[in-house]
Amino acid sequence: MSDSDPAAHELSRTLGLERIVEMDSAGRAVLEYRAGTHMCHSGGVVQGGFVTGWIDAAMAHAAIAMSGPDVVPMSLELKVSFFAPARPGLVVAEGWVERRGRSTCFFEGRLLDTNGKVLAKASSTLMLAARDRVEQASKAAAQ
Repeated sequence: MSDSDPAAHELSRTLGLERIVEMDSAGRAVLEYRAGTHMCHSGGVVQGGFVTGWIDAAMAHAAIAMSGPDVVPMSLELKVSFFAPARPGLVVAEGWVERRGRSTCFFEGRLLDTNGKVLAKASSTLMLAARDRVEQASKAAAQ
């Protein structure tokens, strides 16, 4: 995420990002999110799209930590398994590189509650795209 990208900040705000705990150049990231009641459906359970988004963002942050800010991680595939419901409050999303290729990488991630209980796990195939090319394509599509 670029510090100068207002859309990235708005996305982080929408997802309830509290703080980035760790971004390691070895390809690991840890982020804390605040799950609100507005993210829940029946029974006070956080909707699965938020859970998916939190883990996806952690894996993307791990890719950026590993490759630098000139790279945009683009999801090619994403699989999530849910083990227990996420509830309102603080949750921790972790992402790490499992195998790195030149432009395609495999990442894994998980979501935990503050007691360390695993709520969900995910795996993702990411393409590492050059930021300038992605931004040029976005501008061209907007015209």
